[in-house]
Amino acid sequence: MADRTSNFRRLPQVITKQHVTEHCRQHGEIPVREIEQFDGSYLRMPCSKCRWEAINRSPMDAEEYKAAMASKSAERINDLLIGSGITPRFRECTLESFSTNGEQEKARALATCQAYVDRFTEHYRDGRSMILTGNVGTGKTHLASAMVQAVIRRYGAEALIVPVAEVFRVAKGAMTKGAAYDERDVINELAEVDLLVIDEVGAQRGSEYEQSLLHEVIDRRYQLVVPTILVSNLPADELKAFIGDRALDRLRQGGGKAVGFTWASARGEA
Repeated sequence: MADRTSNFRRLPQVITKQHVTEHCRQHGEIPVREIEQFDGSYLRMPCSKCRWEAINRSPMDAEEYKAAMASKSAERINDLLIGSGITPRFRECTLESFSTNGEQEKARALATCQAYVDRFTEHYRDGRSMILTGNVGTGKTHLASAMVQAVIRRYGAEALIVPVAEVFRVAKGAMTKGAAYDERDVINELAEVDLLVIDEVGAQRGSEYEQSLLHEVIDRRYQLVVPTILVSNLPADELKAFIGDRALDRLRQGGGKAVGFTWASARGEA
């Protein structure tokens, strides 16, 4: 089921087969539980009681303890990945799978994104942001999704990539009668993640309210000193006009880099 406490993230689907059991040597017959994995498969889970006992009752140098902790860690990373907003189309996109075709500009963009991930602990501490801007179909969302996946896998960070249109849709939903959340909840949730990637900024002309909301999200994260990555198809000058000088300054402050994707679109190529 979706995580109802979140407007943007969800939890893995869990299938519990009450009428299908397997035998645990310690606890007898237990229901079969399968948990959705980030790659789209389902993993049969071991006895949860055995894992709890291994973590809480076994010595820390025991193999049972180590295996149980590894299982718990893998489950947390999977939860973070599924809740990251990376769609099935982009879940196989990694920094390693980004093809530069020997082109210097592509290699430079990849190297900048790789360096950001490699030094993410420092960037997180300093709240250092980044802007990916340029032509449609040049791999911006590929690299943005890859960075989200990498900081989750390497650092256990809570990272989220979300299209700006989804931010606006959720925020406007707070205005409907009987809404279970308000605009403040939306901004707070976006402000709390370790790394926020806002995708498709400027894909459509924003209303005054939408631009104000985007500014507030950027400013709130700036005040909390947490990094934001903005992804846009707009040229640098049009992006500046769209988000405003103040928001742009927030993203560039402290050494925030802007990466230009100036090569031709790869979409439609054989």
